[in-house]
Amino acid sequence: MNIKKSEQLFEQAKKFIPGGVNSPVRAFKSVGGNPVFMARGNGSKMYDVDGNEYIDYIGSWGPHLFGHNPSFIIDALKHAIDNGTSFGAPTEIEVKMAQLITELVPSIEMVRMVNSGTEATMSAIRAARGYTGKEKIIKFEGCYHGHGDFFLIKAGSGALTFGVPTSPGVTKGNAADTLVADFNNIESVKKIIEQNKNEIAAVIIEPVVGNMGTVAPQNNFLTELRNVCSEEKIVLIFDEVMTGFRLSKGGAQELYGVKPDLSTFGKIIGGGLPVGAYGGKKEIMEMVSPSGPVYQAGTLSGNPLAMNAGFAALAYIKNHPEVYQTLEENSVYLENGFKDGIKSLGKKFQLNRVGSMMTLFFAEETVTDYNSAVKSDTKLYGKYFHEMLNRGIYFPPAQFEALFVSTVHTKEDLDKTISANYEALKAVL
Repeated sequence: MNIKKSEQLFEQAKKFIPGGVNSPVRAFKSVGGNPVFMARGNGSKMYDVDGNEYIDYIGSWGPHLFGHNPSFIIDALKHAIDNGTSFGAPTEIEVKMAQLITELVPSIEMVRMVNSGTEATMSAIRAARGYTGKEKIIKFEGCYHGHGDFFLIKAGSGALTFGVPTSPGVTKGNAADTLVADFNNIESVKKIIEQNKNEIAAVIIEPVVGNMGTVAPQNNFLTELRNVCSEEKIVLIFDEVMTGFRLSKGGAQELYGVKPDLSTFGKIIGGGLPVGAYGGKKEIMEMVSPSGPVYQAGTLSGNPLAMNAGFAALAYIKNHPEVYQTLEENSVYLENGFKDGIKSLGKKFQLNRVGSMMTLFFAEETVTDYNSAVKSDTKLYGKYFHEMLNRGIYFPPAQFEALFVSTVHTKEDLDKTISANYEALKAVL
């Protein structure tokens, strides 16, 4: 694999961009080596600047449910561009988009568009604080909700990968207002609530974690969390930036039958463009300006390009319910192939999967929370990543991330990936 131009670009980028990248995990620091610079994508494939082809399993970290450049999204974008890229004024597509989201996700009565998942989670917390008049929040160790100050306390994703769970620049005040519980441990939540009686505005959670690798809720954990929040008058926020419209048309909340008070979205609702949204109960959302006193604004919120692309994606989901059957069939096939390869090599590595999200943990114990996730052998994963990359398979360049399967991964793609997985494991063990 020749990556000469990628290496030249990385050296040039480091002179002008911190670390040479615009988001930390792209730098390949946790897996070693230098990042590969991409030139284009089509269907299930990406092509780098040196002409190498990869079967893509990150899909821009989740939004490419239908692969790269599906025609119906490209057509919607071309139409939008012809009419103008940004107005800073209301447009009809924003109304259609909001109506469609409320139709697909039963817990959403009103929704506000923003520009990123981080904006969505920050705004949801502010709305919850404004609604309850309380200041403290509970998050879960290893869950990542964007780079807002009050989220970077024992965070997942890049923060976990780089070993800086509490980022410099986060104030002691923010840290004091953020209380950290253990995922899949309802008793840890109850204990924190008891110690901070009537002080907690919200609990925010990835209902299926994707940012310490894929970790599923167990033993009615989400149901019990819902009950506790209802009893204590705490706003329950589901961060579905990653899981929303990926695990089902109604997200993880539909899959597990639990209704949050607020939800945050991103990824798929932009059809691959930068976008975010938060929404939920009308009584909470009407606290948001200009209806209420909780201020939140954004010049590019509801941008017509993102709205048109996102509406095309969600409309396709609405009109093609077989999408999720295809995703499940592809994901089960890949999971079984991986498990067969792991077993044949006499290993007990953990493969966690929920729908079209999955993670191969280089750990022998079941991974159910942060403490079990961090027992993974990250150095071994780094070697494995490069063996897969050399075989034309693009996996997350970090152990603590999810990979994503799309509707356009063919049986040939999946078989090649399964074969590469077996050969890569043999090479590193």
